[in-house]
Amino acid sequence: MPKLNRLPVRRFLKDESGLAAVEYGLLAAGIAVVLWTAVSGIGSSLNTIFGNVQNDLGGAAGGGDGG
Repeated sequence: MPKLNRLPVRRFLKDESGLAAVEYGLLAAGIAVVLWTAVSGIGSSLNTIFGNVQNDLGGAAGGGDGG
């Protein structure tokens, strides 16, 4: 009788049908983290660049005293 109870457990431990889905899920999560990091870094750099351009153009477009 105990041998019959162990068969489903062995069958479950040998079953590898869901491993591919788990691996693909982990791969997708890793790619998402890399993309998130890259986009946030690029976004802050672009924000700084556009801020500098805005300041430079504001001074050239008549931001002075008319002198």
